[in-house]
Amino acid sequence: MIEAPYPELDDLLTMMGEAGRHLAEIEASEGAAGNISVCMRWQVEVRTRFPVVEEIELPQAVPEMAGATFLVSGSGRRLREIIDEPTANIACIVVNEGGRTGKLYTSYHRRFERVTSEFNSHLAVHYDQVCLTGTNFHAVIHAQPVHLTYLSHIPRYQDEQYLNTHLLRWQPETIINLPEGIGFIPFKLPGSPELMSGNVEALRKHRIVIWAKHGVMARSDVSVKRAADRVEYAETAAKYEYLNLGVHEIGEGLTVDEIRLICKTFNVPQTIF
Repeated sequence: MIEAPYPELDDLLTMMGEAGRHLAEIEASEGAAGNISVCMRWQVEVRTRFPVVEEIELPQAVPEMAGATFLVSGSGRRLREIIDEPTANIACIVVNEGGRTGKLYTSYHRRFERVTSEFNSHLAVHYDQVCLTGTNFHAVIHAQPVHLTYLSHIPRYQDEQYLNTHLLRWQPETIINLPEGIGFIPFKLPGSPELMSGNVEALRKHRIVIWAKHGVMARSDVSVKRAADRVEYAETAAKYEYLNLGVHEIGEGLTVDEIRLICKTFNVPQTIF
């Protein structure tokens, strides 16, 4: 939830660009991989930056979100390039009354034909979180960080409890910033209804979830950069775990008692350890 005064449209575009650039810097967005969206439920003037308008059908009906505004990365666009030309790489969608259709706003120099193919998952997660919490802002990022994605190919890391007890043991900051742990979804076809529904369920419990053999999705109701931070926290934990595997697991990480002490001291509710 964001309190007034609300961020201006250009501020949000800049933050999306900064998040996209950083995801590329940590090797979580190779080529055109990854996508970003934000949802705003306050009045936004979009025509000055996105003057071209057309009607579209939304991936699902979202009646409670009539009037909401989304900023969404375009299909095939590189997240690292958003910062250079935001309106060439991002579209704006305003939900119509009834929630079945919307107005798609773009600029004259857009470089994509349609919004990201993962928009069904983005929209479903935004909708679910807005309905559950009443938040007026929500950001979602899909990225493909190398070490998290690699570990998701190893059977024992496909068990959510094993995954979390091994990744959250390397730094005190990890459990503080990801107290619910990291969710896990078995492999689903990218862009499919199955992946969409799995995302919705998993992101009710977690702030970041791994898509097996594909990547991650993270969310935040504070800022798009906070969602990017969660990708980085989880990826750093996975990198520690990957390094430990390479030296025959000689590192023990934080013990259960040490993690519990951290959580008690910093008042972090968690059920993993």
